[in-house]
Amino acid sequence: MVTGGGGFLGATLVRQLLAHGHEVRGFSRQRYPDLERLGATWVTGDLRDSSRVADACQGIDVVFHTAALAGVWGSWKTYFEINAQGTQNVIDGCHRHHVGHLVYTSSPSVTFAGGDQQGVDESAPYPRKFLANYPRSKAIAEQKILAANDENLRTCALRPHLIWGPDDPHLIPRLIERARRGRLRRIGDGQNLIDICYVDNGAEAHCLAADDLFEQGRSAGKAYFISQGEPVRCWDWIDEVLEMAGEPPLERSISYRAAYAIGAVLEGVYWGLRRGDEPPMTRFVAAQLATSHFFDITAAKRDFAYTPTVSTDEGMDRLKRAWQESRRNNAP
Repeated sequence: MVTGGGGFLGATLVRQLLAHGHEVRGFSRQRYPDLERLGATWVTGDLRDSSRVADACQGIDVVFHTAALAGVWGSWKTYFEINAQGTQNVIDGCHRHHVGHLVYTSSPSVTFAGGDQQGVDESAPYPRKFLANYPRSKAIAEQKILAANDENLRTCALRPHLIWGPDDPHLIPRLIERARRGRLRRIGDGQNLIDICYVDNGAEAHCLAADDLFEQGRSAGKAYFISQGEPVRCWDWIDEVLEMAGEPPLERSISYRAAYAIGAVLEGVYWGLRRGDEPPMTRFVAAQLATSHFFDITAAKRDFAYTPTVSTDEGMDRLKRAWQESRRNNAP
């Protein structure tokens, strides 16, 4: 079963599992007929509904828990209920129906305290204070997953960083939309290096981790960073994406210190006014866009033979071809 099976990563994982001959059940708040036509079955439900989650686990050998509330803004109550308590519901469902294997989609942001992370490995600690509710809730969920590992339920957590590729509904469209509205500026000196993860590689890492849980169990009870294995210069990569979309490169910039201060002020204003929409800048966004954060993926290579099969250059070529095809299909 794949929770969040209709999402960007989840749908790619569903397709890969079906291609390998597995029976796949998706779990999400709505159905996805295109994936059902490929052979997946579907259960609709909310992660906060413990009984619905448990029922969906019946007869399953492995659960891939990719579903989560993402984003950088929102109430702690909602993030906790969906990401933390929802994950506990998945664990409980696995126990109830004797599911033996659980792969959780975590995030590198669970170790992000706002400063540079250059080649760090999984020994990096959780920060004492988080800059947003999303990474805080994901850290709690990850700890629940790893603590649940035992002889009856083997678990592991994967931390893919900045998943992208054709059909990405989040990262790349958000960058392009901000650029077109004149709301995207280079933050910092533009030299920061970041890891990214092509979506097919992220999905394949989940398959490899599950195979290991079934066989050797070297990944049981552990967390792993997942990426392309070669960081890119953040703002050069963003400019390349914008060029593909027909947008000019960024010329305006702002210092990290100023962006962080603006984010702090806007957060205070938005919380004070109880606004539900996201501020144009937050401390977390400023820190993510100005600092270096790339990771050592040696452990994933060692424990379940993860290797990025789609290079960054090939991924960018695929993205470009997909956009060109979309433009042709939508041309008058």
